[in-house]
Amino acid sequence: MSSAEDLSRLDAIEKALLNRWPETRIAPTLERISTLADYLGSPQLSYPTIHIAGTNGKTTTTRLIDSLCFELGMRTGRFTSPHLESFLERITINGQSITPEFMIATYNDIAPYLELVDSKMTNKLSFFESMCALAFVAFAEFPVDVGIFECGMGGEW
Repeated sequence: MSSAEDLSRLDAIEKALLNRWPETRIAPTLERISTLADYLGSPQLSYPTIHIAGTNGKTTTTRLIDSLCFELGMRTGRFTSPHLESFLERITINGQSITPEFMIATYNDIAPYLELVDSKMTNKLSFFESMCALAFVAFAEFPVDVGIFECGMGGEW
């Protein structure tokens, strides 16, 4: 069970993430997320990845693949958007949303790198890019046997 302090910290993290560069004004590029991944040591390369792209049905397909891999005995990580109730739903391990404690620890690990990339780019990292990086790191830390990612705009990020 999460403490009141953890829940307060989690709320502050969500607000900080939501205050990043607005998704509605984003300039589609891989430069920011690629730079961040490089600074983080490319955690997304530590596990095989299934990348789901398309116009419709990405979340459903991602959840089905996650379930199939889990039932085959694999440790799974899943990244989807949007969320329904809590932003923790976007990052799951073995079909379960990550815990507030794990989100706090992972965010604390990457926060200095978010600021570093922000300082070097014209536009700050977006909420989506930051959440994607959190998933990269969370899946490497767990670790997972496979990361299943629903892609964002343009089928590339």
